[in-house]
Amino acid sequence: MENTSTPTRQVAAGELVTLLDFVRYAVSRFVEARLVFAHGTTDPVAEAAFLVCEALHLYPDQFSTFATARLTAGEAERVLQLIDLRVTTRKPAAYLVNKVYMRGLPFHVDDRVIVPRSFLGEILDCHFDDEDYALMETRSVRRVLDLCTGSGCLAILAARQFPDAVIDAVDISPGALEVAQRNVAVYGLKDRITLHQGDLFAPLSTADDARYDVIISNPPYVDAAGMAALPPECRAEPAIALDGGADGLDVVRRIITEASAHLAPGGGLLCEVGRGRARIEEAFPSLSLLWLDSEDSIGEVFWVTADDLSWFF
Repeated sequence: MENTSTPTRQVAAGELVTLLDFVRYAVSRFVEARLVFAHGTTDPVAEAAFLVCEALHLYPDQFSTFATARLTAGEAERVLQLIDLRVTTRKPAAYLVNKVYMRGLPFHVDDRVIVPRSFLGEILDCHFDDEDYALMETRSVRRVLDLCTGSGCLAILAARQFPDAVIDAVDISPGALEVAQRNVAVYGLKDRITLHQGDLFAPLSTADDARYDVIISNPPYVDAAGMAALPPECRAEPAIALDGGADGLDVVRRIITEASAHLAPGGGLLCEVGRGRARIEEAFPSLSLLWLDSEDSIGEVFWVTADDLSWFF
């Protein structure tokens, strides 16, 4: 692939002064280098502001407060270093600062895990105990399973959404579980979230008293064509967390097929599948799936009840 990165540049002292100056400079570099933004930010301005704030140990929502503040020489050097690394390495910004935000909460990430950007966080917030339509009552959820947990962010968000629930979180990657363990510890949830290493449901019990009220999953669902066309930013992530096989549904099919044996009566499966809706509906034409929208997605997450899965399988 043609290298579109621009070389590291020298900025003379005093040329850039305020936070806003550095953001503007970063945006220009990012646009010139034709970077791709798909890891928590969707445009060069948001990405630049994120990097500048992280370099200065500021929360993203503090940027406007300090936009006209001046940087020290050391701070300026750190910001410029991050900008150069983003351009020359094409690594996701989250890997450069080892942090990503979901639903306003910070999580540690590194190249052992995919950079979290799931719509499920919003779905968990908005579709349980909703006044107009609720998938389930929050207080009725006592056991939750997070499949393909990666950094553990969804398990942690689920623990916050379902205060009376215990959560099992599974991933096939030992490295990913090390990252998840760190995040679980930071949020003080070791007593509620148990991490399991294994392939989907394999490390879990099938006993009736070990069934789950809610199963959530953001599994690998990129098809072969999509994997071949991934930009450098996405190729920096673990392929195992993205690759869903020829049609993108290898893992999703298994989750749908096996979930019934692990769901409690009245429970349900919440699963993100990207742009795989048509393929899933073709593969399971008689299965009753409720497609949910988020602020930034339409029909990329489905909910299916335990009763419908039991009837289908």
